[in-house]
Amino acid sequence: MSNITHNIPEKTIERLSEYRRTLLLCHKQGITHVFSHVLAGMHGITAVQVRRDLMLIGFSSDTKKGYDVKVLIEFINSILDSETVMNVAVIGMGNLGQAITKYFNGKGLKLRIVCSFDVDSEKVGSTIDDIPCYHMEQFEEIVSAMDISIAVISSPTRVAPTLVVPIINAGIKGVLNFTSAPLNFPQGIVAENYDITTILEKVAYFVKESDENNDK
Repeated sequence: MSNITHNIPEKTIERLSEYRRTLLLCHKQGITHVFSHVLAGMHGITAVQVRRDLMLIGFSSDTKKGYDVKVLIEFINSILDSETVMNVAVIGMGNLGQAITKYFNGKGLKLRIVCSFDVDSEKVGSTIDDIPCYHMEQFEEIVSAMDISIAVISSPTRVAPTLVVPIINAGIKGVLNFTSAPLNFPQGIVAENYDITTILEKVAYFVKESDENNDK
């Protein structure tokens, strides 16, 4: 299994996560099997792409019934999830940070938000959905005490660059950056930049292009 997972492309990992969410919905609806073209239609891709992704992780379907939903969920779990729960910290408890914390709580994932950090005295010492908020001065201490592996950055953009050194020093292994500041981390820290403004502008661009083409 480990040899397979080390060679999975980033985009395939993203699609596997999306497939799992869809399959979980199917399972709740009592659907026991699903064909590749049905799964593909739910995600706006081709059946060939679905089959290629699942073949890449060593999973095949019954040609007559399709993919066994429950078995495929468990198989994707074994690929995506760690054997133990990973602890996550959210840095920046503005509206976005609070929304992220509330959204992930109770999702049943192998990811658990255990605390948050801020510098605002009105937020430090408070709790959101039973998640405590600490001052950034305590970051290294709390990360070590709570065995936190992943940090989610939802601070103001101007603050984000100042978080790089504390994150490195604390031994964080993965970072999800929701700010528009491009952050660079050394090799060994998995970092993903997710700029909502850029994504929204991309959507707006293609809407504009579509409207212009329709007017021709």
